[in-house]
Amino acid sequence: MMKKDANLIGYCGLYCGDCHGFNGRIPDLARDLREELRKAKYDKFASFISGFSFGKDFKNYEECYKVLGAMVGFRCKKGCRNGGGNPFCKIKKCAQKKGFEGCWMCETFENCKNLDFLIPVHGDAQKKNLRTIKRNGKDAFIEGEPLWYSPILYVLFFVSAVG
Repeated sequence: MMKKDANLIGYCGLYCGDCHGFNGRIPDLARDLREELRKAKYDKFASFISGFSFGKDFKNYEECYKVLGAMVGFRCKKGCRNGGGNPFCKIKKCAQKKGFEGCWMCETFENCKNLDFLIPVHGDAQKKNLRTIKRNGKDAFIEGEPLWYSPILYVLFFVSAVG
């Protein structure tokens, strides 16, 4: 396992090094799958098989191929602290405006609405990470296992948001 880099701790408490856009696994797999699909002329197969009742899902092949292309392009080689990530991130802008190294330095991060943006994908992982960094420091945080998402609390949030 590669040593984690404290410069890859996002302002929000997520570890950029764990992001599929940063580590490149998903974009690389999507690129490779698109290449294999082209070599196999899979579009022709999908077009043919979609004419049968058992192949009706293949009618969406072109859309699927297009999504794979979007996945190929979803890369971030720098991390948000080094100029990568979402250029419009309110979390990053807020922390920089306040002169904070990260949200863990802010007394109000527990109730910060800017962090809510991350809930649909990460649950409350960012808040758990921020608490850990605030309590133990960045070096101890990266020696552990930073959370990328917290599925149990995400499900609770989703159910309460929908129900």
